[in-house]
Amino acid sequence: MNFQDLLLIKHELLLTIAALIILCFEIFSTDKNKGMVVPLSAISLAFIAAVSFYFPSEGTAFGGMFQTDGLRTAVKLILDIATIIIILQSYGWVTKEDNKNKISEFYIILFSTLIGMNFMISSGDFLMLYLGLELATIPIATLAAFDRYKTKSAEAGIKLILSSALSTGILLYGLSMIYATTGSIYFEEVRAAFQPSPLAVLGMIFFITGMGFKLSLVPFHLWAADVYEGSPIAVTSYLSVVSKGAAAFIFTYVLYTVFSVASEIWLQVIVLLSIVTMTIGNLFAMRQKNMKRFLAFSSIAQAGFLLLGILGQGSLGMGTVIFFLLVYVFTNLAAFSVVATISDKTGKENIDDYNGLYKTNPKLSLVLMLSLFSLAGIPPVAGFFGKLFLFNAMASKGYFIVLFIALINATISLYYYLLPIRAMFIMKNENPIDTFKSNVYIKIGLTVSVAGIFLTGIISMIYEYLISVSVGL
Repeated sequence: MNFQDLLLIKHELLLTIAALIILCFEIFSTDKNKGMVVPLSAISLAFIAAVSFYFPSEGTAFGGMFQTDGLRTAVKLILDIATIIIILQSYGWVTKEDNKNKISEFYIILFSTLIGMNFMISSGDFLMLYLGLELATIPIATLAAFDRYKTKSAEAGIKLILSSALSTGILLYGLSMIYATTGSIYFEEVRAAFQPSPLAVLGMIFFITGMGFKLSLVPFHLWAADVYEGSPIAVTSYLSVVSKGAAAFIFTYVLYTVFSVASEIWLQVIVLLSIVTMTIGNLFAMRQKNMKRFLAFSSIAQAGFLLLGILGQGSLGMGTVIFFLLVYVFTNLAAFSVVATISDKTGKENIDDYNGLYKTNPKLSLVLMLSLFSLAGIPPVAGFFGKLFLFNAMASKGYFIVLFIALINATISLYYYLLPIRAMFIMKNENPIDTFKSNVYIKIGLTVSVAGIFLTGIISMIYEYLISVSVGL
């Protein structure tokens, strides 16, 4: 390793240093100032994101195992922004009496899993992809079970680690088949040697299956609702946005590059998974009463819409997928931030508990309404443009029947996204949630999220930039 290699992995190194700084803070802090680790973590991550943005780098390290360029840097920045919002969102929960002695641990583990996702995003071979995936997954299971005195949280951690173990086993089995048929694990070498033989195609299908678990695609989604409901809301936010975003990028990248020769085969699989995931996610979301389960099935349905962008192929498909992820970050985190705030203050998480919320907490109600409108794809919020570009990318390749099915699902989703809005603004409640003030960290997080919901759709250069860095796929 030389100095140039260190510069290429500066993002991951800075994250490691930030985790060590938080560890040192925990050693020397007192009970009175433990809460200061929240702004310390947010500022550290903002600094890392700024350094990566102003000093981008391109190249390969470790013999081609690690790759970085403008596309990967853009994805990492999106995940950094999402994690900063989650850090701010988590303040009310981590500073509770039950968590005061383990605040720093939460952020150290959070940074650890983000490091794993960054290595996965920059992977140049299947070994680095696997190592990054595992470095991200194991800490997430710890975070899911962070409320160790709550049965549901412990259950969520167990279900996540068991389902992850199964999906990883399937993924590794598929990679072994790919290695057997190509003689390499490096993306470029596999791409050159890959031929759609039965064994190679089976390995590719196993790879898609393994990644399908990470993306909670139907029928690999059964873990998602229980894990989302049982985990702390900050962890649920992280699972639904950051974890899914990293997996979606590397999944799309591998399909476009490594398996480009077999595109006719995996495109059919993506069409089927997209239709089933959208439909099942929507139908189950309509039945949910708990807001976390509601948003869980919503995220499953959104994953189905995300797959539509992959059908666009090339730079258009990749740029559209990343743009949708960016919009999804702001939209989903705004919704989860409101749910987290209400849960921290009242312990209430059911949709019926939100009846009459607008009369007592109008600002939170408006933010949740905007986020649900964006998830539904209603103009002029960014979610409309995210879905519009997805549909455009898919239609450019002639998938008009799939487009029609997607429009039907978008219409169905509009119904259940209006249910919480109906509860907040129309339904009466003799004992609504009391008026309360949110802490300053939540306010900052909500402000950033709401700004993102509007600006990402209005500022066209964002989409154009993501298309430009995707050129060459």
